[in-house]
Amino acid sequence: MEFTTGIRKKETVEISELLTGDYMGRNVKVNGAVHVIRDMGEVTFVILRKREGLLQCVLEEQAKGFLIRKDLTEEAAVEAEGIVKAEERAPGGVEIRVSNIRFLSRPDGPLPLPVSKWKLNTSLEAKLNYRSVSLRNVRERAKFKIQEGIVRGFRDFLYGQGFTEIRTPKIGAKGAEGGSNLFRLDYFHRPAVLAQSPQFYKQMMAGVFDRVFETAPVFRAEKHNTKRHLNEYTSLDLEMAYIDGFEDLMDLETGFLQDMLALLKREYEKELKLLDAALPDAGRIPKVRFEEAKRLVSEKYRRAMKNPYDLEPEEELLIGQYFKEEYDADFVFVTHYPSGKRPFYAMDDPEDTSVTLSFDLLLRGMEITTGGQRIHDYRMLMEKIEKRGMETEGMEQYLNTFRCGMPPHGGLGIGLERLTMKLLGEENLRETTLFPRDLGRLEP
Repeated sequence: MEFTTGIRKKETVEISELLTGDYMGRNVKVNGAVHVIRDMGEVTFVILRKREGLLQCVLEEQAKGFLIRKDLTEEAAVEAEGIVKAEERAPGGVEIRVSNIRFLSRPDGPLPLPVSKWKLNTSLEAKLNYRSVSLRNVRERAKFKIQEGIVRGFRDFLYGQGFTEIRTPKIGAKGAEGGSNLFRLDYFHRPAVLAQSPQFYKQMMAGVFDRVFETAPVFRAEKHNTKRHLNEYTSLDLEMAYIDGFEDLMDLETGFLQDMLALLKREYEKELKLLDAALPDAGRIPKVRFEEAKRLVSEKYRRAMKNPYDLEPEEELLIGQYFKEEYDADFVFVTHYPSGKRPFYAMDDPEDTSVTLSFDLLLRGMEITTGGQRIHDYRMLMEKIEKRGMETEGMEQYLNTFRCGMPPHGGLGIGLERLTMKLLGEENLRETTLFPRDLGRLEP
């Protein structure tokens, strides 16, 4: 009888092991995809692409495997064996003097994109059409390692603050945000929708665990085709009970940003250098009321205010520019949005019920977060629903939670792809979305 007892030590070694272990002068096996081949005649350099980066292998004329160089092609998966040597010009400062190479697989035909180039000088459409291939480019791949670090930072920070991670359904009876931007579907002959956000569920769970969070997709059936919108994106959501005010949420998000940026600097330095990314400073984030923000940019940049209830993309850019010029701030919290523009569950300011105890966080001129304090009193919630002429069908379980009592609470949602986009200085959200879904794209 055979038994599995856990992870077995592999014969092959990884780049981190080569850099930290005592491998100099020793014979090792490594595997990877052939990223670049440089045939110099008597010597051939073969750069392997591995999960941790690039590894230089050298085929010399006297080596047993030298003749195989004529069969090598980019993107072939190989296993190489040889002696580890120090070489300051090689990636990581080490190389493998290869004695033999074994093929694990070979590509069937030419590649659709030159993934070994430093930059993929091709259109975004081409990159997205061949997404699983274009991401083999080390710079394209690095964007999503940074995105990994953002999510990792979000999770680790909230675990440290006593939050519980939850999983909420993405098929429901009613949208949490209201409006017409819903993907509707037939659910066993019953009408259903894809979730615009986990709002109802995370509020209900704030009455159970006090502090909850989720990282998951959300769906918006908006017929837009811009560089800053998608129809499916990943939202980093949290909800927190027993708050003293919506300022607690801004404090919490500032703490997360500080922790996450420190993590990226500490553990994702290689990817940041690859992308030439300059991270923002979240040490001190200014807060400005919605009306004041509009007034400031209108006066300084001589721009007429067109929409009194929301910020237009150009206004967001100007607000970001204003606070960068005046306070050297990359982030800015815009608070007290008009009540009519916020969902029914948003808490109105008791001192001025025309505005809400809510906020958006802008990063370098683009909104990346929406949050605020929620109505926790059942009667107040029902009054606002009635005032707006809303139907409660499909919200019975949500409303019954408040009938049974709820603590003061609030929360926020961060657009992961937008945050990544602005951190890395990209111009199009699709650059930082693994497999984008928009008006024209359902594949790959």
